[in-house]
Amino acid sequence: MRSGDTFVILLLLIAALVWFYVRSRLWYNKPRASLAIPHQDELYVPSDEAVLLLNQKGYEIAAGKTKLPVYITLDGQEMESRLFIDAYVVKDDELFLVKLARERRPLEMSASAIRERLLVYYLLYPEAAGVLYVDTSLGSIKKITFEIERD
Repeated sequence: MRSGDTFVILLLLIAALVWFYVRSRLWYNKPRASLAIPHQDELYVPSDEAVLLLNQKGYEIAAGKTKLPVYITLDGQEMESRLFIDAYVVKDDELFLVKLARERRPLEMSASAIRERLLVYYLLYPEAAGVLYVDTSLGSIKKITFEIERD
């Protein structure tokens, strides 16, 4: 080998290590793929009052109620469940998921109750700006956002 060959090999090795480090960081920090917002020919939102309230506050309905099937395996036994999103709305180019208040199952406005009931929807759609909790009986829209700190 010539005297310059060692330098070139060392330079190529350093370049390969830098490339590998950068690519692995990009792969590690890449956001997870999320579900697509469903395309619907007819929008169905379970509450006309909720639609009016959302429109009054400047939200535009992008999609209506959607059923998301969930398949669970517990010790080899397969089970089925489902999640429902009442609507998808857009305001100022931000997507929000809508959950309507239910009389028979009111949401306690505490951090743990909100996490238990609504965080799953945000995790399904990480590109969403948050979840809107709409209570038509009170005429209120609660905008809930989540920030998850990762080490």
